[in-house]
Amino acid sequence: MIPLCSPEEARMPTALALGSFDGLHAGHRRVIEAVCQHPAGGVPTVVSFWPHPREVLHGEPRLRLDLPEEKLHLLEPLGIRQLVLVPFDRQLAQFSAAEFVDQILIGTLEARHIAIGANFRFGRGREGGADTLSSLAEAAGVMVSVLPILEDPGGRMSSSRIREALSEGDLTTASELLQRPYRFQGEVVQGRGLGRKLGWPTANLQVDGRKFLPGLGVYAARAWVDNETHALPAVMNLGPQPTVDPASPSAVEVHLLDASRELVGRILRVEPVERLRGQQRFSGLEELSAQISRDAQQARARLQDTAG
Repeated sequence: MIPLCSPEEARMPTALALGSFDGLHAGHRRVIEAVCQHPAGGVPTVVSFWPHPREVLHGEPRLRLDLPEEKLHLLEPLGIRQLVLVPFDRQLAQFSAAEFVDQILIGTLEARHIAIGANFRFGRGREGGADTLSSLAEAAGVMVSVLPILEDPGGRMSSSRIREALSEGDLTTASELLQRPYRFQGEVVQGRGLGRKLGWPTANLQVDGRKFLPGLGVYAARAWVDNETHALPAVMNLGPQPTVDPASPSAVEVHLLDASRELVGRILRVEPVERLRGQQRFSGLEELSAQISRDAQQARARLQDTAG
């Protein structure tokens, strides 16, 4: 596994792809390929800010399609050898474009080649763009690659399109844009046992609060326990519990189909495959249990249709 490190811990000199690369869609991969194919004597590296600048400057929470730790196994097959997170704070936000290039990219990371997307902005007040970076870096003898924004029949390739698809429960579109299945994981924590009383025990997942999750609803899903490679068919409820506890916060509950496992304290990786229905409130527990049975039957059928 490639390392996740700070700028000071990075192996240098570097050939770096600069950006957030959230989702690692086809447009992001073109930027990354530029430094992997032409490293110019540097270690192929992805460099991103953490946390997101808008979180620091405007207090806006930015949920991620891929958390840094999740990116490591996605970046390695592309040829990247390290992921460097530049700590973003108000002090760094005051760096001019020239100071950022001189002190961080060249001074600290010893960049030999820098690749960005054409819409990348940096420096105080987002003053710097592709032309600025090219001028500053090339004056210092650093190669710069500016990759055009990639478009497909649906429009500009972007992380926002992936988030929109996930919010609508459209896993097919999200997976097509990601070029891989969308997944998340969490530790199974002790719940109240309401599902078990209904005959449908669920694993209650504690998911990192910075992770972007799909829209509320019930999903056919696949799940993996810890590092096991065998996928287990499952049905997942994402959202509150409008029948048993309308005031409860939104939660992620996963019921393994045809499998009984003690999961508390284990890590469960989940791949939602298809949204079966939205959230509903039922007249009582008996009606709810009957609906869960129908959900399970429908999930089995969908997972069999998509197997392989």
